[in-house]
Amino acid sequence: QNRLVEYGGGSVQAGGSLTLGCEVSGFVGTYYCWSWFRQAPGKKREGVAAIANEGNTNYAASVQGRFTISRDNATRSVYLQMNSLTPEDTAMYYCAAKPGCWWAPRVESQYPYWGQGTQVTVSS
Repeated sequence: QNRLVEYGGGSVQAGGSLTLGCEVSGFVGTYYCWSWFRQAPGKKREGVAAIANEGNTNYAASVQGRFTISRDNATRSVYLQMNSLTPEDTAMYYCAAKPGCWWAPRVESQYPYWGQGTQVTVSS
């Protein structure tokens, strides 16, 4: 059974850092893309970062240079290192997976598998 479980969310002051993790189970085979989305209250879900099987990445302009997505091939976990956080980064963060993928899209409708989310709150 394919399963994604996010962890690592919490509260942090502006300028601080957090690392989110996504525990991956199931997902037999290769060529998956993994991504992080976020959704703030009253806003649409936004694709923050994505990584393809070959390691190519894709970031939203709002997080470029501050966030880093990575994947541990041994544990199959996916991470999102978040630095220089601002209150605008406050949101529920979701991990997502897309099979048969090479190009790391950040489009919500292209990802069929989702975790339950982890909350990130940044105070000023």
